[in-house]
Amino acid sequence: MVKAIIPKDIDEALQFMEKTEVYVVAGGTDLMVKKKGWSGVAPYFDKPIIFIKYLNELKEIKLEKNILKIGAGCTFKDIVDSDKTSQYLKEVSLNIASPAIRNIATIGGNICNASPAADILPPLYAVRAEVVLESTDGKRNVPIEDFILGPRKINIKKGELLKEIIIPTIKCSKFYYKKIGTRKSIALSKLSFFGFANVESKKIEDIKLAFGAVGPTVVISKDIENSLKGIPIDEIQNIVKSIKEEYSKLLNPIDDQRSTAEYRRNIALNLLEDFLLNII
Repeated sequence: MVKAIIPKDIDEALQFMEKTEVYVVAGGTDLMVKKKGWSGVAPYFDKPIIFIKYLNELKEIKLEKNILKIGAGCTFKDIVDSDKTSQYLKEVSLNIASPAIRNIATIGGNICNASPAADILPPLYAVRAEVVLESTDGKRNVPIEDFILGPRKINIKKGELLKEIIIPTIKCSKFYYKKIGTRKSIALSKLSFFGFANVESKKIEDIKLAFGAVGPTVVISKDIENSLKGIPIDEIQNIVKSIKEEYSKLLNPIDDQRSTAEYRRNIALNLLEDFLLNII
């Protein structure tokens, strides 16, 4: 038997977490898979469970001064259904698992699970999202790329709870998202790619690029992105090869049961090329 807590509000949750190490459960779609036992055997938990799915403070979606704030307890269905979320977030969310899972799985859980193949991470890295962590000592904001430390590793202290995700509104002429799996839907990513660009006066005003499942964390390069700013769009085809070569040096895919490192690298770079050549 395991002790389970259902706090009435976030303050009660934080007070309990200050004193006790716990498993935090919202949707539980990742955690229950990790903790499952043999057939007919209940999942094993060596620490108390705190259920946060009923905390209304974690289920808000707000748009304030061009900043989107999504509560960590919002499900992917919530994100799809909201009139405040951007189209790219809706599209990425609709590519996650099945409707049944999207009804339960939360954006906070997908982030904190810190899988290299997590579907929501590439767009969050691309737009330079931040997470808000709260404890009885207060709040701190952490850029998403500093929060994810590696596979299943996150920058969170004892007693802290992921409260919300802060997403800047982007000025975007085009966004591009591709998830490669063994089938069209309900599949774990072999790799994914997200990019967006804003073009003004036929030049790249802003561009962000992010690769998922081709390294221990999402791969981005601010230096390469900055080098593309100001490039006339009719000259992009002349530099695609060199940009692919630069990103190839940064990608560090692995061989596993879903795919090979060579396949992941080649397809990721092909998706990059497809996006760059079709910005307009």
